[in-house]
Amino acid sequence: MAALEEEFTFSAVPLGAGPDGLLGVEQCDKTDQFLITDSGRTVILYKVSDQKPLGSWSVKQGQVITCPAVCNFQTGEYIVVHDSKVLRLWTNEDVNLDKVFKATLSAEVYRIHSIPGTEPLVLFKEGAVRGLEALLAEPQQKIETVISDEEVIKWTKFFMVFRHPALIFITEKHGNYFAYVQKFNSSVLSKYTLFLGKEEKSVIQSFTASLDRKFISLMSLSSDGCIYETLIPIHPSDPEKQHQRVVRSLLLKTVVSGNAQNALSVLDQDHVAVLGPPLPASKECLSIWNTKFQTLQISKELPQGTSGQLWYYGEHLFMLHGKILTVIPYKCEMSSLAGALGKLKHGQDPGTRTMPHFVNWETSQGYGLGSKNSEPSKRILRRRTIEASVQPEVPASQQLLSTIKKDSEKHIEMELRKFLATKRTPDFHTVIGDIAIGLLGRCKTEPSFYPRNSLMQLIQMHVLSYSLCPGLMEVALEKTDVQMLQLCLQHFPDIPEAVTCACLKMFLSIGDDSLQETDVNMESVSDYSDAVQDEKMEEQMGILQNGFNPEEDNCGNCDKELSEKPQNTIEETTSCPVIPKRAALLNAVLHSAYSESFLLPHLKDIPAQHITLFLQYLYFLYLKCNENATMTLPGIHPPTLNQIMDWICLLLDANFTVVVMIPEAKSLLLSLYKFVKSQICICSELNKIEVSFRELQKLNQEKNNRELYSIEVLELF
Repeated sequence: MAALEEEFTFSAVPLGAGPDGLLGVEQCDKTDQFLITDSGRTVILYKVSDQKPLGSWSVKQGQVITCPAVCNFQTGEYIVVHDSKVLRLWTNEDVNLDKVFKATLSAEVYRIHSIPGTEPLVLFKEGAVRGLEALLAEPQQKIETVISDEEVIKWTKFFMVFRHPALIFITEKHGNYFAYVQKFNSSVLSKYTLFLGKEEKSVIQSFTASLDRKFISLMSLSSDGCIYETLIPIHPSDPEKQHQRVVRSLLLKTVVSGNAQNALSVLDQDHVAVLGPPLPASKECLSIWNTKFQTLQISKELPQGTSGQLWYYGEHLFMLHGKILTVIPYKCEMSSLAGALGKLKHGQDPGTRTMPHFVNWETSQGYGLGSKNSEPSKRILRRRTIEASVQPEVPASQQLLSTIKKDSEKHIEMELRKFLATKRTPDFHTVIGDIAIGLLGRCKTEPSFYPRNSLMQLIQMHVLSYSLCPGLMEVALEKTDVQMLQLCLQHFPDIPEAVTCACLKMFLSIGDDSLQETDVNMESVSDYSDAVQDEKMEEQMGILQNGFNPEEDNCGNCDKELSEKPQNTIEETTSCPVIPKRAALLNAVLHSAYSESFLLPHLKDIPAQHITLFLQYLYFLYLKCNENATMTLPGIHPPTLNQIMDWICLLLDANFTVVVMIPEAKSLLLSLYKFVKSQICICSELNKIEVSFRELQKLNQEKNNRELYSIEVLELF
């Protein structure tokens, strides 16, 4: 039996969770304290018993944390890696991560593992492992390559096997999975090939593992919704033998829908926690299953959705429910057959018919136990088999592909809607890709054929990518279909930088009249009307916006030329330079992923007047961000401050010599320069305040005599 208790959330400090969720949740040297690492720049220390954060640390702007922060149980220090190679160590007394111990390593780090009873281990992306102390003694030591080319680490876990540390990590290459077991008492690295059997086409979504006396029980949740188990020996019979093969076996069948991003965690020897939508429902659920009797113990619906990540420590489950970190206490009792079946019996409402969550041993293994219902079941099964043999059915996906080759756009759209409304199969992702390729193939052979509505339906299924159908965005660019391009930018994670710049050119060059007639998603744009904006600026004329007032110079060292800037600068920045629909399209570009080295050459090909317009819009967004304390824009999924600043820097890096020569951009560059100068002055004053408070803290610590007291006046400026 298992139970999920009332959940509680950590909402005091917002988490900067990106589309991939959090980087990790790790336990500290105190039982009720945990380190939460978001997917950006911040590490937060939470205390579960008080349900509040105890501390927060962030790396500098431009730096990104690349693996979860952990606690060194031997020293009480915290360890984190940012930008893949820079290792930082700090304690609770440290305030600024930029001033703590720093070590730059010679290779990229995949993960740092730390558990009680041993020193932390550092696992590099190439498969090599080092102890923390040896690595700190020589940070630039050469790191060997263990795994082969194109082999990528997918999951890893750290154990203590008979008081000796052992590490297991799973890699993937071209759809094949491998398990590496590293034991540090004997320095033996064993490699195993995971034989998937009949389920070779399924993609493994999540791993978890538990330790037995002789085996590591590796459990995997696949895209077919089933849980499989693989037993890996702790002590291999032939350690020198390479590429040993282990076979996985079915543990639980179809516990979740395989179309979503699901997660799996083993709780004890008989129970696992599964995060994902069950087959009959569409909303995500947290479920606890009994692997011994293959029964569903309890389930809890999560209506706001999750990031597909699940952690457990002690008797607490951690997950992101919506954008809030949620903790759900749980309890698991010893497994018994009466309790397992009794739970299912009492869980059914009278008068309802539900599919049992336990295995029917008669049908799954073909055994007949003399049940009175066995003969009718056999007759029904034979009758269905005969009907299926007489009338073989063509798969619905093949019928739709045949329809695409010859029928009209409207008929194809209707058939596609019927197909998408049917029950999804495990190969749903592949089928959607085949349908998109079929539609695009006909578009190339028949220029007049453009099934716009059908293509947009497929994009909104969240299963397509640029690499799966590269011709989709090319067709949209040819047709000047900005709505289609906006959808692709929002849903495709792997768009090349050249295509992103081509979309940006089109969004900047298309006329306002054409945009007014186009249907564009406006969720990322709030009300940018001039009247509302001018009214707000009049009300806040004397108020500093994040320490910056566009009308006056906050820094005494700024040049006199800046203070004598043209009077129309403020007028240019207080109204949005583009219409709302163009702003929505540009916001889609701001959200797209890119690599600076590949993006910069293509930005140089954009005309100068379009670069100036884009810079004016970005500067306008920056001023909008500074109107509130949260430094965020209104609306649903608006651009973030980091995205705005990154694109300003990219545009200036790629086109600075061109922009400087444009008279229209002079006032904009002066405004940007003056804003940066004012922010430098603010940072300088904040540093002075920080130093003053530190001196005051030192004075208070030196006064140990509590019988005397004094009143002191601290002059900050």
